[in-house]
Amino acid sequence: MALTTQVMTDEQRKSVALEYLKAFDNGGTTSTGASILDLFAEDAQVYFPKWGLANGRDQIGRLFADVGGTIRSIRHDYATFNWVFSGGDTVVAEGTSHGEHRDGPWRAGVPDWGAGRWCDVFEIRDWLIQRVFIYLDPDYAGKDTARYPWLARRTGAT
Repeated sequence: MALTTQVMTDEQRKSVALEYLKAFDNGGTTSTGASILDLFAEDAQVYFPKWGLANGRDQIGRLFADVGGTIRSIRHDYATFNWVFSGGDTVVAEGTSHGEHRDGPWRAGVPDWGAGRWCDVFEIRDWLIQRVFIYLDPDYAGKDTARYPWLARRTGAT
């Protein structure tokens, strides 16, 4: 990990996090036409539920290829994000999304227990994402209901 060389404001960290989220909506391409991986430090970490921890850009690229290969389209709802700033390198973004997964569509709140609500915890230094842990339900299309009695009752899953 590199030593910190630039002091960043919360708004600057937020801009990096927004660029990352918008790159997902743009198929992994940033607003400058670069790869989403260019937003990460070489030794960055990313956690995604049911995938695990990716260490370094190569593994992060595999994680994004694996997960991204299941998503046909995604759109984050930027106007309703909640931002939490630590006063340090950590920025938390909470929001909603909608899109099309290979197993079907999703939209936050439809149904209320389904996918689309998420929270990302970022660590950003020197204009690069050092760490992002993604917290969401990876069952985008809401097919995994039989294992949860309360959902099985609602959906008729067996």
